[in-house]
Amino acid sequence: MHPNPAFRETPEDTSRACAAERGFGVLAVNAEAGPLLAHVPFLLPQGAGFAELHLVRSNPIARALESPMPAVLAVSGPDSYISPDWYNLDDQVPTWNYVAVHLRGRLSHRPDVELPGLLDRLSASFEQRLLPKAPWTATKMDKGALNRMMRQIVPCRLEIAQIDGTWKLGQNKPDVARRAAADQVADHGLGQEVRQISDLMRAPPKP
Repeated sequence: MHPNPAFRETPEDTSRACAAERGFGVLAVNAEAGPLLAHVPFLLPQGAGFAELHLVRSNPIARALESPMPAVLAVSGPDSYISPDWYNLDDQVPTWNYVAVHLRGRLSHRPDVELPGLLDRLSASFEQRLLPKAPWTATKMDKGALNRMMRQIVPCRLEIAQIDGTWKLGQNKPDVARRAAADQVADHGLGQEVRQISDLMRAPPKP
């Protein structure tokens, strides 16, 4: 996470809500051969101290997970390149503004009996965002095909010990300069969801 305190003042609840809304991140653990990474959808139940996810059984993290182990789930929010010209200030340099949340804790396998419920919760969470489309449910699957697919994945849980958030939105610049850059990001930003990062730059979350 970025060391500048100006980018680390966003309340933990706001960072948690950002991670829950994204629902997708990079899971990382240390292994004998080096770091292992997996890109995973996840659930962060409101008020719970854990994230729920699943891994393919053949995933190196799943194979290494013989007992609970330290892990980080890194979640990326909107981002954009920032040209120094956009601040209308002298002696500025290029940078990149972004939102990132790290969920740190211990990752463990869960009993296979929990897998159907986890998959139902995951699909329901994302399907409800597609309303008014009729939600997909596992009942649309042939039972044999569904069981074959479920045998290939394992349910996991990350017990969260720490939530770190970086909201790098130009808070270290004068308000006028930051908002001028936000206007340019909205029109010319290079990144993902540049309109959203522009809005956040105009009104960064309050500490």
